[in-house]
Amino acid sequence: MKYLHTMIRVSDLEATLRFFALLGLVELRRSDNAQGRYTLVFLAAPGDEAAQVELTHNWDHAGDYPGGRNFGHLAYQVDDIYQVCARLMAAGITIARPPRDGRMAFVRTPDAISIELLQAGAALPPAEPWLSMPNSGAW
Repeated sequence: MKYLHTMIRVSDLEATLRFFALLGLVELRRSDNAQGRYTLVFLAAPGDEAAQVELTHNWDHAGDYPGGRNFGHLAYQVDDIYQVCARLMAAGITIARPPRDGRMAFVRTPDAISIELLQAGAALPPAEPWLSMPNSGAW
């Protein structure tokens, strides 16, 4: 048995691609299916192409997909959680659960899918502004 990918449905493909690019994921391949009226885009962290995220964009779907929190979350290990969170905040992404402990944070995609960020190795020393930043919304 081999893990292949995790699929999430997205309502705005370009916004979701920008979000995952900010996290550092790269596009591996894309396919458009005109007959089925959908696009599939496969992403992965550089050097970890075996763990892929499949974005499914149904062309004719209008509005949000309900129950984004029902999915659970995707988790990514990062080299510097503070640097990644700062980059996301600078791009207008809300840090729903800041890395107050220097180890874990949560953000959400444009379709409200939770993304857990975990510090590689030992937790970083607690630091501001993260230490005193409250949670924001659901995560």
